[in-house]
Amino acid sequence: MAKLSIGIVGLPNVGKSTLFNALTKKNVLAANYPFATIDPSVGVVPVPDDRLYKLAEFSKTQKTIPAIVEFVDIAGLVKGASSGEGLGNKFLTNIRETDAILEIVRIFEDTNIVHVGNAINPLSDIEVINLELIIADQETVAKRIGNLQKEIKKGDKDAVLEHEALLKVEKTLSEGRLAAKTVLTDKEIVFVRQLNLLTMKAILYGLNKKSGGKNLDEINDERFQKLISFLEAEKANYVIIDAKIEDELKDMEGEEKEMFRTELGGKDDGIDQLIRHAYDLLGLITYFTTGEKETRAWTIKKGWTAPLAGTAIHTDFKDKFIRAEVVFWSDLLGAGSYGAAREKGLVRTEGKEYVVKDGDVMEFKI
Repeated sequence: MAKLSIGIVGLPNVGKSTLFNALTKKNVLAANYPFATIDPSVGVVPVPDDRLYKLAEFSKTQKTIPAIVEFVDIAGLVKGASSGEGLGNKFLTNIRETDAILEIVRIFEDTNIVHVGNAINPLSDIEVINLELIIADQETVAKRIGNLQKEIKKGDKDAVLEHEALLKVEKTLSEGRLAAKTVLTDKEIVFVRQLNLLTMKAILYGLNKKSGGKNLDEINDERFQKLISFLEAEKANYVIIDAKIEDELKDMEGEEKEMFRTELGGKDDGIDQLIRHAYDLLGLITYFTTGEKETRAWTIKKGWTAPLAGTAIHTDFKDKFIRAEVVFWSDLLGAGSYGAAREKGLVRTEGKEYVVKDGDVMEFKI
């Protein structure tokens, strides 16, 4: 199964641990001072997907297993983290181990909650965090360039190609831009990815507000306008959330949850949207298997062929794959039964070259 691991980062006291509690229904220390979270907490969160539960109902299944995202709550990053300020180096290592970054930015004012910069300025917060990630990457790239010199002198073609790619990345970073903004060829990307650079990772910005508080988006504050202009110019992914409300509602379900959310002044569930965004950010899709015993969502990379998709279930499926029976989830439900879907020609037999689509219901023949 494709790995989904997202590191929650941000300055101290912006709501990271509160959000983590809401996401995972766990209770990690969410104290009103920097470094409340020393070691990264890891939580596994189900991906909200109505299709799964409709298929489970259709199959009168005994067990339903959703796709998951792993969220890692990483302690607050501070200015100078790249040179070891705060608990910098440790945090940067924890971020490096994740697949994508969820950058939490505070967009509410509250004199009772300390801000490490003594002022609420979301765009400045982003600049501080991203600069620390950029500086850390500059060190990684410079070190690798140095290590390549011997191989280049020997005339190693791969070393020359990698060196050219890293010079491009180095230039981007020196301009204060994320490494992901570098224009690279497919070959160059392979070399650069081996370094596991922080700023090559996909970033989702979580704009954290507080119900009943002074929220910059609600008062159309200039700081919020500048933030949105920046995010749109960067073509960045972002979602607005209220971590505190979601944390307070984390043990409730269904109508009770919606009733209390309304009472607390919250609107839509930013958390579900956030999880879906995070899933999309990593270029992942879901296919399903369904039957009386189990209905399950399987996570794979977009563009995977049927034999590769089968490895989500078991690694043997790739080599032993013969064919797969495939029907789109809504076609199966619309037909009323597997037999009826087959009669209507909605169930197809696909071979090794078939590229799996998001929402396929599959049965593998091995």
